[in-house]
Amino acid sequence: MHGLINRAVQCFVTDSYGSDKWVEATRVADLSFVEFEAMLVYDDDMTPRLLDAVSKVLGRPRDEVMEDIGTYLVSHPNVEALRRLLRFGGVSFVEFLHSLDDLPDRARLAVSDLNLPRIELRDHSPSQFSLICESPVAGYGHVMMGVLRAMADDYGALALLEHTGAGQGKETISITLIETEFAEGRTFDLGARAG
Repeated sequence: MHGLINRAVQCFVTDSYGSDKWVEATRVADLSFVEFEAMLVYDDDMTPRLLDAVSKVLGRPRDEVMEDIGTYLVSHPNVEALRRLLRFGGVSFVEFLHSLDDLPDRARLAVSDLNLPRIELRDHSPSQFSLICESPVAGYGHVMMGVLRAMADDYGALALLEHTGAGQGKETISITLIETEFAEGRTFDLGARAG
C-alpha cells in the first residue's frame, strides 16, 4: 500500500486524537515504527491491521473511523490540497459526482505510483446515484462516504448517503440529492495557492 494512504491514517489520528493515541495504535498494530514515509510503499496487509488497531484504541467501530478519515481528508486545514484536487471536479456537487470516475487518474497525475481504488458512478435519475467502490481494503466505501458528506457540505448541497452493502471486494453507496443549493458552500478560488 502506498505510504500516502497510511500517512493519511497517521495524520487523521494525530490531528484528531493526539500523538499518544497514534503511538498506541502503532503498538497495537505491532509496527516497529511510528512514522510512515509518504513516498514509500508498504505491505498491503499493514493497512487493514493499522485500521483495526486505530479502531481498537479509539473504542469505535472501524466503519465509523474510516468514514471520519474520509471527512478529515476533505475538511481538515492540514490537508487542504486534497480538497482543492477534489473541487477541480466541477462547479456543482453533481459535476463533482460525475468527476469521481476520473479521480484515480487525477491522483496519479500528482503522484505517479499512487493507485487509488476503482470507483464508478451510476446515474439512476437526476437526483439518484450510486457509487461503486472496488478496493482490496474492506471499508473503503465508508471512507468515500466521509468524503462525499464533506464535499456535499463544501458545495452547499443537501444529500442523503447510505452504505448499501459490500461483497466480492465492492461496496455500494446510495446517493440521493435533496437540494443542490441548500446552504452556502465553502469558498473556493480556482487560482488560489494551497498552503
